[in-house]
Amino acid sequence: MLKISSKGFFKKSIIMESQKKKLVMGFFGFLLTIIFFASNVEAWTGEIHGRVVCDVCGDSSIGPEDHVLEGAEVAVLCITKSGEVLNYQAFTNAKGMYTVAETMPESDRWDACLARPISSFHDHCSHLGEGSAGVKFTYNHPSGYFHTVKPFVYRHASVPTYCI
Repeated sequence: MLKISSKGFFKKSIIMESQKKKLVMGFFGFLLTIIFFASNVEAWTGEIHGRVVCDVCGDSSIGPEDHVLEGAEVAVLCITKSGEVLNYQAFTNAKGMYTVAETMPESDRWDACLARPISSFHDHCSHLGEGSAGVKFTYNHPSGYFHTVKPFVYRHASVPTYCI
């Protein structure tokens, strides 16, 4: 009499399924590697830097009484060579600096950008100064280089007496 054990069959079935999964995953890994190397897409990285400052005396010049604004919000809109519009949001660090960076295919790199201040969270320095509405620029730097935007300036609502 021939005795068939369901336990042995079940173990073989699990082992075969595991081997099939490994084979399929290996094939997909191989396929992705071939696609990656065959596509020959060159990556491009761009960066935009800028500062946000408080012109305490409102004299349109940065002096010893002025200071950088931490936490100020800046928006950067860029249009790519392929026509896509990308919208970035950045906040200034403790040095008043903001940075926007992106890596993308060379064919989709930035063509032109607009940087503009959105808000200052400083208690006294929250009024946008003249000429700080926004800056448009073309972006024609090679990969790995950056564009520096002129500083955005906020002013006090009322000029302190030591400035007069």
